[in-house]
Amino acid sequence: MKTKRILFIILPLLALYLSACVPSRKLDEAEAKYKACDAELKALRDSTRKFFDEHKEMQSELTRLKKATDALSRDTSILGASYRQMREQYDKINKLNDEIMKKLELLQKGSELESSKLSAQLEATRLELQKKEDDLKMFERELNVKKQELDLKTKELADKEKRIRELEDVLARQEAASKALKEKVANALLAFKDKGLTVEQKNGRVYVSMEAKLLFASGSYKVDQEGKEALIKLAKILEDQKDIEVQVEGHTDTDKLNSPNVPRDNWELSVLRATSVVKLMMENSKMDPKRITAAGRSEFLPVDPNDKSKNRRIEIILIPNLDELYKAIQN
Repeated sequence: MKTKRILFIILPLLALYLSACVPSRKLDEAEAKYKACDAELKALRDSTRKFFDEHKEMQSELTRLKKATDALSRDTSILGASYRQMREQYDKINKLNDEIMKKLELLQKGSELESSKLSAQLEATRLELQKKEDDLKMFERELNVKKQELDLKTKELADKEKRIRELEDVLARQEAASKALKEKVANALLAFKDKGLTVEQKNGRVYVSMEAKLLFASGSYKVDQEGKEALIKLAKILEDQKDIEVQVEGHTDTDKLNSPNVPRDNWELSVLRATSVVKLMMENSKMDPKRITAAGRSEFLPVDPNDKSKNRRIEIILIPNLDELYKAIQN
C-alpha cells in the first residue's frame, strides 16, 4: 500500500520534469526528492520482500498451525467423545454411588435395629449364662458337699467292709474250729453211731444227740453203763476245748408222766436226765464247771413227731466262745 502511494507522487514529478524546463534549483530539489524517493522505494522494496518472506513464513506457520489445529480438533473430538463416555460412566457411577449410599443408610438403619436386637439377645444370653454360671457354682458346692459325704460314706463302707472281712475271718475260723471239733467228736464216738448217737454241725454249733435208750432205762434218769462210756469219751475231748461252752438239754416224748415220786412229770425227768449227764461228765474229766449248763426241755422240742424214740434224747450242744466275734463287732 505504501508502494502505490510513492509511485503516485513520483510519476507526476517525472512528467513535470520532462514536459517543461525548470530552474536549476528546482531541478536539484527534484533530483534530491527523486533520490530520496528512490531510496525510499528501495527500502520499500526491501521491506516488501521482507514482508513477503514474513508472510510466507506466516503462511507456513499458519499451515502448520492449521494442521495442529485440525489435529487438536480431532484430538478434542476424541477427547470430547471420551469425556462424554467418561461423563456417562461417571453419571452411572455417581447414580450407583447414590443408590449404594441409600442402601448403606438403610443398611445402617437396619444394622442399628439388628444391633439393638442383637444387643438384647446378647444381654439375655449373658444373663442366662450368668444364671447358668451361678447354678454351676451352686452345683459345684453341692457336688463338693456330696463328694465329702461320698468320701465319708466310702470310708464308712471301707471300714464296714474291713469289719465284715474281720467278722468273716472270725466266723471262718470258728466254722473251721467247729468242723474240726465235730470231726474229732464223731471219730471218738464212732462206735456209738448205730446206737442212737449222731453228731451234726449247724449254725456254727456242734450238736451231739444221744437217744434215751443209749443212756437211760425207761422213766429213769440214771445213766447206764454203755451211756457212761460214750459220755466219758466226749468229756475227755471237751476238757481241752477251753473256748467251747457245753449245754446239755434233756428231751422227753409226749407221753404224760404222772407219779407221786421224783420225777413227777416230763419237766422233772428232762431236767434230771440233763443234770445226771452233767455230773457224770464233770466227775470223769477236768472240764471247767463254768462252761457247762444243764437244761430241761420236756416234750416241747420234738425232732420227729412220728417217732417218739427219737424225741426222747439228750442233746449236748457245743457252743463256740463268741467273745472274739463280739469284740470284732463292737470295734
